[in-house]
Amino acid sequence: MPRYKLTIEYDGAPFVGWQRQDNGPSIQGALEDAIFAFCGERVALHGAGRTDTGVHALAQVAHIDLVGEKPADTVQAAVNFHLKPQPIVVTRTEIVPDDFHARFSAVARRYRYLILNRRAPPALDRGRVWHVPVALDAAAMADAATLLIGRHDFNSFRSAACQAASSVKTLDQLEVTREGELIRIDVGARSFLHNQVRILVGTLQLVGRGQWSRSDVESALAACDRTRAGPTAPPQGLCLMAVRYDLGAGQHADIAVDDDQQEE
Repeated sequence: MPRYKLTIEYDGAPFVGWQRQDNGPSIQGALEDAIFAFCGERVALHGAGRTDTGVHALAQVAHIDLVGEKPADTVQAAVNFHLKPQPIVVTRTEIVPDDFHARFSAVARRYRYLILNRRAPPALDRGRVWHVPVALDAAAMADAATLLIGRHDFNSFRSAACQAASSVKTLDQLEVTREGELIRIDVGARSFLHNQVRILVGTLQLVGRGQWSRSDVESALAACDRTRAGPTAPPQGLCLMAVRYDLGAGQHADIAVDDDQQEE
């Protein structure tokens, strides 16, 4: 039974998230239905990350097993045909070894969060950015972000609904850069706690507003208490940009978009 690795791009706005749920349409459900329409097989689609309601992806990765082997290009074209007109596209399809797992073989995930920092609201980028109309000091945000890089207990930076057994994670990247009116926050780690990226962003924007200092962020991290960190930033500014796989685990080239798991 061949295993297929799919790289997927989607607009998360119309969906309740990646994972199939009873309370509305999901990306996983739409893809599984498209695969059934194509080949008549009910498959379990395994994703690299379970993005939340309204979160987007430029390079989500998933895998499926099909009974009959079909060319990867055929699978991709047929699934995309049956996905129309939903805002989901399979951008790449590969046949991979049986030991490949979209979630468990992943060695790194990279997210990007976009803040539009100007008085006027977005028109073209509506639904893709967090509009913050008050001036933000991106340099101060970048400075405070350095405190959060590395291995820490991020209990202050996870949702109260997070089911992870441990809140200790290693953050490999947390970079804040400004390009005109746009503030870009790039975050990288092997895995994430539920809502971790959005709480990190919500906390850093308090620094940008001048309401928090670098030491306030340090205190929030040390407290290991969700009530001590900043708010959860809205989902529409968040996008899963890349999932990386070790070269030793199956066909494991990086899936990376150099423009640059529900966050676990």
